[in-house]
Amino acid sequence: MCARPRDILCSKTTLNRSCCLLGGLNVPCPLRTSYVSQSPHCIRAARCAAAAREVHESQAAARTPSIDANASSIGRRTLGRGGPDVPLLCFGCMLFGESTSYPEAERLLSICMEAGVNFFDTAEMYPVPQRAETAGASEEYLGRWLRSSGVRREDVLVASKVAGPSGQMTWLRGGPHKVDADNIRQALDGTLRRLGTDYVDLYQIHWPDRYVPMFGDSEYDPSYAYDSTVPLEEQLEALGRAVREGKVRFVGLSNETPWGLCKALAAASLDPSLPRVVSLQNAYSLTCRTFDSDGLAEVCHLEGVGLMSYSPLAMGLLTGKYLAPDGGPPAARLNRYRGRYAEAESRYGPKPNVREAVAAYAALASRAGMSPTQLALRYVLSRPLVGCAVVGASSEAQLRELLAAAAVPGGGAGGGKGGEGEWLPVEVLEEIDRIHARFPNPTP
Repeated sequence: MCARPRDILCSKTTLNRSCCLLGGLNVPCPLRTSYVSQSPHCIRAARCAAAAREVHESQAAARTPSIDANASSIGRRTLGRGGPDVPLLCFGCMLFGESTSYPEAERLLSICMEAGVNFFDTAEMYPVPQRAETAGASEEYLGRWLRSSGVRREDVLVASKVAGPSGQMTWLRGGPHKVDADNIRQALDGTLRRLGTDYVDLYQIHWPDRYVPMFGDSEYDPSYAYDSTVPLEEQLEALGRAVREGKVRFVGLSNETPWGLCKALAAASLDPSLPRVVSLQNAYSLTCRTFDSDGLAEVCHLEGVGLMSYSPLAMGLLTGKYLAPDGGPPAARLNRYRGRYAEAESRYGPKPNVREAVAAYAALASRAGMSPTQLALRYVLSRPLVGCAVVGASSEAQLRELLAAAAVPGGGAGGGKGGEGEWLPVEVLEEIDRIHARFPNPTP
């Protein structure tokens, strides 16, 4: 029996409340342990806030990618207030090292660059489903490509993440049990080593160091809350040191709530030495629009935080391929990794209204003369608060379909902001809202 049944990632979707289910594992959560927060390499910690920010701004300007907007129909937007200029698509490297081999990854990354998509997202825990044998392979593949492709580092935007507490991935700093300053430092240094670079453009906390409902859960249960969480201020201090040391350009959060985002923004507004969050990477799709209604949209709008929408195709559900009578291709992720990937099954697995909602959107796409993929991706890109959509592909055909779907409306190049009616016809948007009213957020 687990001594701490409320440890992070325990959720109502688990088979036993005393166990966590991350990465398809069902093992007891270890006791949380305390770590001594220390930063022996923080040689610039005494610098005043004004000087630190001046250095950061000059570094950011020097490293701004020089991408010709006219070279591609993929538009660009500014990610959050004061954030980097990014393409509308960010290519997710989550499968590199698992279902995607290095030669395949190399080809996909090159196609992205040719299309003007120079923004790549990875994480220390990738690929998924996560396991000790492949941990870090995603960053290693991306770093290998950076060194061998001939691209200039300053022409590429690299985002990565420090894993949140899980009590499960023992190959990552023994759990990790918490995301304190020391864990952030260790994780970032490991990421830089695997990438073979001296900085990342965007560094994110993968999920909060506290109980929050996520990965399929949508209701907050206070009985799961636990003590000894790491304060966001401590995490921001560690990230701020990394910014001053030149290891990180911008800071973001992922799988975060309105409370956590507001807390981080407030801390930075009170202490100029703390970095301001420019982005939030949360799930957003036709079947997951909780961002619009749980307060996050208001915070992002008023505070100037850009949404990096991950799983815009609901892990492939919205392509319609799983609607086939046989359940879809055996190699498709939800079939290939059944029983091994807890997030996929708790969020995107068989649940009431999931299949009905997907079928309704697929039928709408057919009536509108487009593919389900095009409908799903263009809907996400039509949202005014979306900075970019984080997409993945395991084949050239999949990637090229995504690139075509994300082409700037009207065939123009440049900003690619696009009003709602430019990305999709108004009547299609209205029908999407009607379907959403019938099947609200089946994959939260």
